[in-house]
Amino acid sequence: MENQIRENIAARRWVIFAPGRKDRPNDWGKKPSKRADLPAHKADCPFCPGNEAKLPGIILEKPAPAGDDKPWQTRVVPNKFPALVSAGDNTRTEAGLYVTMSGYGQHEVVIESPRHDRDIAQMSPAAVSVLIETYHQRYVDLMRAHNNMMTIIFRNHGERAGTSLIHPHSQIVVTGIVPRYVRWREEEAERYFDQWGRCVYCDILAFELQQQKRIVIENGAFVAFVPFAAEAPFELWIMPKRHQADFGSITDADKDDLAHVLQETMGLLSSKLNDPDYNYVINSAARYKAGEPQLHWYLQIQPRLTTQAGFEIGSGMRINPSLPEEDAAFLRAE
Repeated sequence: MENQIRENIAARRWVIFAPGRKDRPNDWGKKPSKRADLPAHKADCPFCPGNEAKLPGIILEKPAPAGDDKPWQTRVVPNKFPALVSAGDNTRTEAGLYVTMSGYGQHEVVIESPRHDRDIAQMSPAAVSVLIETYHQRYVDLMRAHNNMMTIIFRNHGERAGTSLIHPHSQIVVTGIVPRYVRWREEEAERYFDQWGRCVYCDILAFELQQQKRIVIENGAFVAFVPFAAEAPFELWIMPKRHQADFGSITDADKDDLAHVLQETMGLLSSKLNDPDYNYVINSAARYKAGEPQLHWYLQIQPRLTTQAGFEIGSGMRINPSLPEEDAAFLRAE
């Protein structure tokens, strides 16, 4: 297939597709895994049971699913080296020509399992359901605070994705501001809604379900698919079928469906691509936008299989050497 430039219509971002810059899709899965077998417990890991003295505290603890003999399933703890702290507020201050404010916010770590070697791909759907419930409870609690304008839930997996501790964990960062990138994404969705009277993400989902070429997994409430203008090889979006602007609006039944899709999706990436480094993030509405009809939350996964170079940094356009249709077919294949 010849090179293409495709537009992500939700964000109005262009992506260059240059399939000649890589080998066949199957070659992604032939690269050797970088990870050695891990122990179930590591004596010096602060996230492993028995090492609670190494933690700065425990904010929340969730029990393991019924029938599981683990002491707990998830813990939420303060980040020992936070990017933002709860002291201060979001008052802006002039610094000559510039604007500054205190580093107000919150930074938490979600320990996903007491086992040092049990990643999402190896967890049971029931255990992942506990993780989703933990995400949701912290999201709702944190967004109740007046100064908290945005809550980002994310996961860094592997050195190229920025992880510093191997024990399975996610992070939550709360900010007192809404970054321009998030506002821009919201404004593009609003522009589409004003023109067509419809949510752009609902339209994308309907088109993908009709086409089926980029769908990887589907269940009653969620769809995992490779977006038409994926910025990275094997990028995946997990999107609720029911229109929801805010992750905080997810129902208990939908949490279980999300857990099943997330566990299966991460299992496919692990088995087909030999456990690649990746980042995922829950893209949700900023504060005061939760009820607006143009926004639609989703979980975005980007494997770290390529590196941005000079053109991408200079132009803001990503070059993807992998075609979304081929990526989806490779992940679906038995």
